[in-house]
Amino acid sequence: MRAVQPAHTYRNVMEPLVAEEVETQLKHLPPKIAGYINKTEVIAYALNRLPPLYATSEKGWQQQFTRASKTMRTQIVAAVRQAIAAIQRDPLRTTAPLKFDENRDAKEALQGLRELLKAEDLSWSNLVDTVEHMLIRTARGEISWRKRGSSLTEGRAWRDSRYTL
Repeated sequence: MRAVQPAHTYRNVMEPLVAEEVETQLKHLPPKIAGYINKTEVIAYALNRLPPLYATSEKGWQQQFTRASKTMRTQIVAAVRQAIAAIQRDPLRTTAPLKFDENRDAKEALQGLRELLKAEDLSWSNLVDTVEHMLIRTARGEISWRKRGSSLTEGRAWRDSRYTL
């Protein structure tokens, strides 16, 4: 099982700017033509021709947004125009969209908890109750824990030199 990664704390400022420009330029096309254009493909095509500008904080986001809005506006307009022309050239082309499982990390975390708690019936709806029940049993001394991957010695005993005297 792969390690659970924290939620992304960085974003590319160019993405919303390009998406906004795509909307603006598509409004100027005849509706029949605009209807055949896949916005997602246009956005990806344009983004691949522009430098990414990532930010990790609100202040950084504002700085990068201001920078991109002021100094890169013409590049964004040109990249979107080029993307629309490229995508429009082949209106019969069909593509299978990229599949993205937003819940993969959450599913892996829930499975890890099932294994750790030895609770195969664990679900998102009973997670809080199950963990609370296990914590109460632990506080009462009914369950003791050991680090995952170590061998069982006494039930679910946790033996780690960092936590024992």
